[in-house]
Amino acid sequence: MEEPYKVNDKITAREVRLVGDNVEQGVFSTRDAQRIANEQNLDLVEISPTANPPVCRIIDYSKFKYEQKKKTREMKAKAQKVVVKEIRFGPNTDDHDFEFKLKHAKAFLESGFKIKSYVHFVGRTIVFKERGEILLLKFAQALEDVAKVEQLPKLEGKRMFLMLAPKVAAPVKK
Repeated sequence: MEEPYKVNDKITAREVRLVGDNVEQGVFSTRDAQRIANEQNLDLVEISPTANPPVCRIIDYSKFKYEQKKKTREMKAKAQKVVVKEIRFGPNTDDHDFEFKLKHAKAFLESGFKIKSYVHFVGRTIVFKERGEILLLKFAQALEDVAKVEQLPKLEGKRMFLMLAPKVAAPVKK
């Protein structure tokens, strides 16, 4: 894996702006900056290569990399994972089945999950596209108090999809 920063001898600029702890800040030649870093048993790291002159910091590079990895790991852990629950309908879904699936959808939305509801057209039922769209719109309308529509009904192949997300972000239960 390629290093994201230039370190020590990899720095090609003639002059660098030196920053860091226990360091006299200012513009130095790269050789002088490298000598100062060596005296402190630390590394010269080019933090901002696009600045004029490039900005370098005197730090322990291995410790710096470790801290960066730790930060990215924490960010990943704090990121909320979106779970999508699917609810399937047929174009001829009856009222009782619709109400049953609606009850499940409400429970999913209150738990903070997104819902991908779809009408699956089997065989010749594809001629009832408008029935599927009406069913999905009715589903979205029945859930409008707890959900917002992310994607209106859209036909992809033999399925017509509708994406719903909870209105208020609830904590996801495991």
